Amino acid sequence: MRELTFRSHSPEATRELAVRLGRLLEPGDVVALVGELGAGKTEFVRGLAAGLDVPPEVPVSSPSFVLAHDYPGRLPLAHLDLYRLGHLPPEFLPDLEEYLFGEKVAAVEWAERLGELLPENYLEVRLTVTGELSREITLIGHGPRGEELVAAVAASLSS
Repeated sequence: MRELTFRSHSPEATRELAVRLGRLLEPGDVVALVGELGAGKTEFVRGLAAGLDVPPEVPVSSPSFVLAHDYPGRLPLAHLDLYRLGHLPPEFLPDLEEYLFGEKVAAVEWAERLGELLPENYLEVRLTVTGELSREITLIGHGPRGEELVAAVAASLSS
């Protein structure tokens, strides 16, 4: 399965979908988050963190001003936010490659700014605002691993 669309009617439902995904993630997985400001990208990452067993007392917030936050859990989570980067300066590339091709799970907000730097295998999460609290969330699998994650999330929703 390459694509799955989910309708969320609350931030809690958005987080719950992300928790399900977080439980399925493995070392080196990349989750590329795409959506306008306020679409729920950071809320989704909070759910991923919960699914990766990041301790609940560890606050998960957007790293808009520092590029990345790292969180401990069942697997380490790297949360990147590229909003403030209009373009990617060459000096950031080694750090980005470490996050995108390392052993951590990487959740990247504003991932479309990576362009061709995205790995071959990743899961794209498109969040679209459909109402004050409602969102349409589309999971798109890129490469075999991305497609595997879409299918696994679909299976978890039907059980």
